[in-house]
Amino acid sequence: MAETVGDYLLQRLREWGVEQVFAYPGDGINGIVASFGKADNQPRFVQARHEEMAAFAAVGYAKFSGRVGVCMATSGPGAIHLLNGLYDAKLDHVPVVAIVGQTARSAMGGSYQQEVDLQALYKDVASEYLVEVNVPEQLPNALDRAIRTAESSRCPTALIIPADLQEEPYSPPKHAFKQVPSSPPSTSWPRPVPPEDDLAAAAEVLNAGEKVAILVGQGARGAAEEVRQVAEVTGAGVAKALLGKDVLSDELPYVTGAIGLLGTRPSYELMRDCDTLLIVGSNFPYSQFLPEFGQARAVQIDLDGRFIGMRYPTEVNLVGDSAATLRALLPRLASKSDRSWREKVAKNTASWWETVEREAALDAKPVNPMAVVSELSRRIPDNAIVTADSGSSTNWYARNLRIRGDMRGSLSGTLATMGPGVPYAIGAKFACPDRPVVALVGDGAMQMNGLAELITIARYQRLWRDPRCVICVFHNNDLNQVTWELRAMGGAPKFEESQSLPEVDYAGFARSLGFTAVTVEEPGRLATAWDTVLGAGKPALLDVRCDPEVPPIPPHATFEQMKSATEAVLKGDPNAFHLVAQGVKTKMQEFLPGRPN
Repeated sequence: MAETVGDYLLQRLREWGVEQVFAYPGDGINGIVASFGKADNQPRFVQARHEEMAAFAAVGYAKFSGRVGVCMATSGPGAIHLLNGLYDAKLDHVPVVAIVGQTARSAMGGSYQQEVDLQALYKDVASEYLVEVNVPEQLPNALDRAIRTAESSRCPTALIIPADLQEEPYSPPKHAFKQVPSSPPSTSWPRPVPPEDDLAAAAEVLNAGEKVAILVGQGARGAAEEVRQVAEVTGAGVAKALLGKDVLSDELPYVTGAIGLLGTRPSYELMRDCDTLLIVGSNFPYSQFLPEFGQARAVQIDLDGRFIGMRYPTEVNLVGDSAATLRALLPRLASKSDRSWREKVAKNTASWWETVEREAALDAKPVNPMAVVSELSRRIPDNAIVTADSGSSTNWYARNLRIRGDMRGSLSGTLATMGPGVPYAIGAKFACPDRPVVALVGDGAMQMNGLAELITIARYQRLWRDPRCVICVFHNNDLNQVTWELRAMGGAPKFEESQSLPEVDYAGFARSLGFTAVTVEEPGRLATAWDTVLGAGKPALLDVRCDPEVPPIPPHATFEQMKSATEAVLKGDPNAFHLVAQGVKTKMQEFLPGRPN
C-alpha cells in the first residue's frame, strides 16, 4: 500500500522525537487516525476527554519537558475547542503545535458540515505560523516550520490538513519551480549575549545600587545558578513571578517568594524599598507591584526584544539568553561588603514564613485552605511537580508552597484560565513519568472539566514509571476567587445564584476509577491524609472540605482596605460574621510579636 499523507505526517513527527499527540478523534482527521493504527500507535495517540483538555495537556507537557507539545483535533468544533489551551500557550510563551482537520477540498466554500474558516479562526492564536496544507509536496516544509517556529519563538503554531488530503498518496517535494524542500529535523538554538557596551552599562547600574532587588520569571529557569551568583555578589533579594516560582528554592534566605496580588509581604517590601531592580526573564505585567517609577534604576534581561522595557522604565535593556548574559555580566560586578540590605530582606522573609505558618494554623470551618498547602509543603518529595489551577486555591499555591530541591511548578499565568490544573498534571506525567505530580484544584475547576480527566489519568497510569498523580480538591462549594473579587473590587456581597456550586462527591468518583481517595472534614486528619495519598503508589485524590471565608488578603492590604471589603460583606453576605472574624484573625498574624519593622 502506498504511503499516505497521514502516514508521512506521523513518520515526520517521529523523526522530530515526538512521542505522544494529545488528541480527540473525529471524521475530519480520520485519515490521520487510520495512520496511527498502521504505525502501531507511534507516536502515541493520547485520548483526552475533550479537545480543550488535549491542548492544556500539550501545554503542560511543553512546560515541564522543555520540548514542543503536540495536540490534534478534528475540523469545526474540534478545532474550536482547542483554542483556549492554545491561547494559554500563546500568553505563557510555550511551544505547542496544533494539527487540525478541515472539510474536504472539494466541499470547501459550500457551507458543508463542520466547515469553519480555520484560517480566520486561528489567525491570532497561531499568528507566528499558520498554514493549510493543500498538496502532499507541501507537508514536510509546513510541518518542520511549524515545529521550528514553535520552538524558536516559544509560541503555538497550527497546521490545517483537509480530510481528503490525509488519505492521498504522499509524494515529496521535487527539485522544481514553486516546490519547497525541507531539511532533516534538528534544533540547535543560539544563546545570544548582548554587546560589551550594554553589559558594561548594566554593570554600572547594578554596582551603583545599595539596595538591589531581582525579579525572576520563567525565562530565568535555565539560569538559576547564575541568578544565585548575581544575588550573592550584589547582596540582592530575589522575588519570583508566579511562572518563575520554581526558578529558585524558597529555602534560600534572600528569596522572598511570589510577587503581586497573590504574592508575599517580603516581596512587596523588597520592591517598595529597593533602589535598583534587575528583571530576568519575566514579563510580569502588574507595574503597581514594582518600585515607584523613578525610585529605582533598572536593568532587564530577556531573550525576546519584543517584551523588554515595557513593564518598568528600564535604563539598560539586555536582549539575550538569561544564563549566557548573566555569565558575561558577573565578572563586571563588584561584590558588596555592606550586607545590611540583604540581612533586612532575609529577616523579613523569615518572619513572613512564620506568619504564614500561624495563618495556616488558625481554626476554620471546617478546614483552613492554607493548611492544605502548608501540610503538603512539609512532606512533598523534592522531585515533585506541582500544577495549580485558577481560583482561590492559587493564592495558597503562590504563598504557602515552599519550593525546594528539584521541584517544578506551573499554572496558567497570563491567561489565568480555569481548568488546566488536571490536564497540566497529565502532560507533566508524560513529560516526566518517573516523577510524582500533585495538582491543586478548586471544586469549580473540578466540576468544569477536572472530573472527566480523572478518567484519562486512570487510563494511562500504566505508562508511568512512578504512577503517583495526586489531585487535591479544595472543596468549598463556592467559586471562591470571584466571590472575593466581588467583595473586594466590586463592593458587593456574594451572589449565591452565580457563586454557589452543587455538592459533588469527588472522592467517591475517583474511587470508582480505582484511585486511592481520601475525604478530609476536620483539620486533624489533614497531615495523615497527605501521607496516604503521597504514599499510595498510584493515582490518588484528596477531597478537603475547606472554609470559603478564609480571605486571600493581598500582601499590601491595609486595615482601611479590609474595612471597605467588610462593609461590602455586611450589606448582605451569607455568613458575614464568620467571614469578618476570619479576616481579622488572619491579618492579625502579621502584627504578632517577632514581626520586624
